[in-house]
Amino acid sequence: ATPLPSKLSAKLDAAVRSALPKTAAPGVIVGVVTPSGIWKAAYGKADPSAGTPMAVGMHTRIGSVTKTFTGTAIMQLAEAGKLSLDDKIQKYVPGIPNGDRITLRQLADMTSGIASYTQSAKFQDVLFSKPQTIFTPKELVAIGVAESPLFEPGASFNYSNTNTILLGMVMEQVTGKTVGEVFKEQIFDPLKLKNTSWPGDSVDMPVPYAQGFTLQGDFAKPDAPSNATNWNPSWGWTAGELISNIDDLLVYARALGTGNGLLGAAAQKERLTFPGAAGYGIGVGCIGGWVGHTGELPGYNTTLFYKAGADIAAVVQTNSDIASGDCKAEPTLTDDPRDTVCSSPATRVFVAVSEALGQPYTPPNPH
Repeated sequence: ATPLPSKLSAKLDAAVRSALPKTAAPGVIVGVVTPSGIWKAAYGKADPSAGTPMAVGMHTRIGSVTKTFTGTAIMQLAEAGKLSLDDKIQKYVPGIPNGDRITLRQLADMTSGIASYTQSAKFQDVLFSKPQTIFTPKELVAIGVAESPLFEPGASFNYSNTNTILLGMVMEQVTGKTVGEVFKEQIFDPLKLKNTSWPGDSVDMPVPYAQGFTLQGDFAKPDAPSNATNWNPSWGWTAGELISNIDDLLVYARALGTGNGLLGAAAQKERLTFPGAAGYGIGVGCIGGWVGHTGELPGYNTTLFYKAGADIAAVVQTNSDIASGDCKAEPTLTDDPRDTVCSSPATRVFVAVSEALGQPYTPPNPH
């Protein structure tokens, strides 16, 4: 792979070095691919207590970037005629409020009106006091359903992890396979993603990996964040539990943004239709021409975006989800890509990188 011209790589390096200290993250890995080459670099610490430096290629938990994989798999199944985006969720999962009217498309573009289980105090009490808890998809859906509906199907936008869990359940039903198998066959293998994995109920991370730090949970103090590396990822399921590294994420960002290797042209066009003002399509966001997603979970924060006109992919991985800057409140377990989330660490670095690339990304104000 050709390295980026030295003038641009120096500009990117300066941007990251200036942005990282303004975050509350110990370290960051950044990757950029443009038509003129590739640039990857790591800064700070992967494990501050041991002094281990962050390194290019280290694995991190990518949180809600997982939603783009789930959306991709659903689009592929629709393209293959195994399901229709206009199918009602009741066809696959009974007992959902308005399930006879909510379509798979509304689940994917966050207009279903089903509440997010991660917003539930009941859920947060369990996760934050016992982060090793193994949750099943059914349990997660039941928590969201208990607080639903928030509005009539299609009437509004509400970023809800429950929607993406339901799509995972549909994937398994339609294929007769596990989510891990579907992702491997339909996405990892075709794109040759060797460093992307579905952990299921396991807390293990592939080596090498960065330790993740958070202020979420019952045991963290402002001056002593918790190490959330080994929190059980099952609570995120198809809304948030994939693990990856910079090499795979750069390949995937471009495939996601173009459809190449994943979807035909018609399906890709349909996917990137962003209804209303939400700027959210089928498991993917679009802000100022950057198509992709953010991912935030206790310990890690990721941004993965592709700018079509310029053919640029840019990915940022940080080993902390601790926000910094003018923060009136700590961010919660939501990571609506339209939110500044006060300023989460990966978003802060990505904004600096996008400016250095001459393609500024402006996170919209929280709504």
